[in-house]
Amino acid sequence: MKKKLNNAADNSRRNFLRNAALAATGFYIVPRHVLGKGFIAPSDKLNVAGVGIGGKGESDLWNFYQSGKANIVGLCDVDDRMAKTSRSRYPKAAYFHDYREMLDKMGKSIDAVSVSTPDHMHAVIAMAAMQMGKHVYVQKPMAHDIYEARVMTKAAHQYKVVTQMGNQGASGDGVRQLREWYNAGVIGEVDTVYCFTDRPVWPQGIAWPNPDPNIPAGLDWKLWQGNTALRDYVDGLLPFNWRGWWEYGTGALGDMGCHLMEAPFRVLGLGYPTAAECSVATQYTKPWTRSFHPESGPIASHITLTFNVNGRTVKLHWMDGGIQPDRPEELGSNELFGDGGNAILFVGSKGKMMASTYAENPRLLPLSRNQEVHVPQTLARVPGSANGHYAAWVEACIAGYGSKEQKELSSNFDLAGPLTEIVLMGNLAIRSYNVQEPNPKNPKSFIYPGRNIQLQWDGANMRITNFEPANAFVKRTYQNGYSL
Repeated sequence: MKKKLNNAADNSRRNFLRNAALAATGFYIVPRHVLGKGFIAPSDKLNVAGVGIGGKGESDLWNFYQSGKANIVGLCDVDDRMAKTSRSRYPKAAYFHDYREMLDKMGKSIDAVSVSTPDHMHAVIAMAAMQMGKHVYVQKPMAHDIYEARVMTKAAHQYKVVTQMGNQGASGDGVRQLREWYNAGVIGEVDTVYCFTDRPVWPQGIAWPNPDPNIPAGLDWKLWQGNTALRDYVDGLLPFNWRGWWEYGTGALGDMGCHLMEAPFRVLGLGYPTAAECSVATQYTKPWTRSFHPESGPIASHITLTFNVNGRTVKLHWMDGGIQPDRPEELGSNELFGDGGNAILFVGSKGKMMASTYAENPRLLPLSRNQEVHVPQTLARVPGSANGHYAAWVEACIAGYGSKEQKELSSNFDLAGPLTEIVLMGNLAIRSYNVQEPNPKNPKSFIYPGRNIQLQWDGANMRITNFEPANAFVKRTYQNGYSL
């Protein structure tokens, strides 16, 4: 037995020396995990692979690279057209169409994975990486449905990996300024918050388009659909308009909710909501005919989420599609509400405060108060503010999960998971609103039992307790052999 142990140790030492020698000659990059916890690879950099490398994924990888502490070693995209820039920027990185093949072939050379695909694939890709012990950075929202967010949050600790969601405003100075004002009692106790956006800026509330037999060269349409039911290809869905379809995207809420709701989530210490209700806009496709397309998000909505915060009731209002709350009376007639199209407004017992997208440009109302009120800085700022969101994750991954050197991240899954659940609860309310059932009094018509009610949410058990059909939107059924 002792001889076998000695042989194993010798083999391990020989393998290490061989790999280190290869690294010194530039033919092999030793991933950090090969050297064990607490050791630094010869390159002293994080080996990152990207899944979804066009658009936002492209800029994510570039920000990791610009930190000076990351090697981009693997690239994966189902669409060659979207991959062009990243492939030319990192010519030494291996390129794949299927993330499963990349993880299988490159697993030992990868330390961390960045996921920036359409929303429906976030969870399965991130979970596959975490189960291999890879740190993950996942674009917002980190999941497509509530169940996925809960599982991913637990998995970060189960697999001992460093995590971050791509809502960079969480690392900005704005949310910290808002917290300092609130903690100092400047606006008193808050019982109402408004978040609004001018999204969607893509088609919603429409019928599924007619199929197009001309699948673009370079696109693997089946792989793009991933864990959803397979459909014929339609033109115009890629690269952006998938957001409007529940099968793939999470609508205006998924696009902007994590950027706008993060501030009230952090400032007020919100947990799981206790209730949700909504109203949505409908369209008239022809005289006296209202369109109904439950597989697509609405053109506009107003969602109200209720929270219990230390025994106090707090209402969070979400408005999209250009809907806005009444202008604060403290705001001048020509003064901008938020950034015009998007804003966060806190209504307190002693005053109000607002901010723009990503909690940027925080202001007390009336604006003259900003010259009069001064509170000490009590919260540490992230180096680089919102732009430092990326480097902070890279450095935390290099330090390693649970290490003394690891710095607290602004949107690790302990924070991003519950925030994402709040966002997705709004979508659950919208989809429940459109649940359609035959009218028992008139078989030729329908009723909508999810409308005009307040959904009661048992957060711990992830269940709506007073409208069973709503629970179908807590967890999806995957197709095509995918699983968590």
